[in-house]
Amino acid sequence: MATTNLSYYDETTIPNAKNFRFGIVVSEWNPDITDNLFLGAQKAFLENGVSKKNILRWDVPGSFELIFGCKRMIETQKLDAIIAIGNVIQGETKHFDFVCDAVTQGIKDLNVKYDIPVIFCVLTDNTKQQSIDRSGGKLGNKGIECAIAAIKMAALREF
Repeated sequence: MATTNLSYYDETTIPNAKNFRFGIVVSEWNPDITDNLFLGAQKAFLENGVSKKNILRWDVPGSFELIFGCKRMIETQKLDAIIAIGNVIQGETKHFDFVCDAVTQGIKDLNVKYDIPVIFCVLTDNTKQQSIDRSGGKLGNKGIECAIAAIKMAALREF
């Protein structure tokens, strides 16, 4: 469980991202959360030299659909890394467990199959408040953390 600000990073450790191109696939489910995560990621990219024209956003209906959205983005776009943004909040049924497991495994599979990093930015929280806290609330914005991970992984591809 996060207990520190997810938005903090040391600028001196971030590779030059000026020439990188990033994709972001965003779930439309819980848009107040996922849009905030997107805005955090976009802000971090822009602050680290990525031009707005090098940030591609695609929306998909829900977190389960992130896998196919990322797969199609990999297959049709020339990108250096992709972020999958979603939000699943625990409910009264097992649906939460099935979706979280499928999305986690699906994104892992994309990282194994393709030569492009896909960053997991799916909040899987017990309550809506936990999601709010992690998407620009008291714990910062996981989208920023994931954008920094995307920049670092894109730089790693160059080795």
